[in-house]
Amino acid sequence: MTYRLRLFVSDDSSPAQRQAAERLFRQALDNSLGDAALVLPVYSAYQRLAARHGESPDMEALTVEERMVFETWQMAEAAALQAVFGPHRHLEEGGYEIEADA
Repeated sequence: MTYRLRLFVSDDSSPAQRQAAERLFRQALDNSLGDAALVLPVYSAYQRLAARHGESPDMEALTVEERMVFETWQMAEAAALQAVFGPHRHLEEGGYEIEADA
């Protein structure tokens, strides 16, 4: 299953810079999860868990499987954000959107 990524970066970024940043972000996600085909299913499962339990749930309240999905996505997301924004990322530096490829 392929996915479409949209990275929100500063308005003064050129299209080439945005594309390069999206490529880095995508590579980091794919590498962290082991395969591009896992990005959308893991991200979707994470979103469902976050909607049900919040962005910072009590990890003890989650099942082992839920905790594994939550932690796996958080590690992949952190690696992708660091690949693009560096280790000292700030929330105002941008976000991302992932959806199924049409």
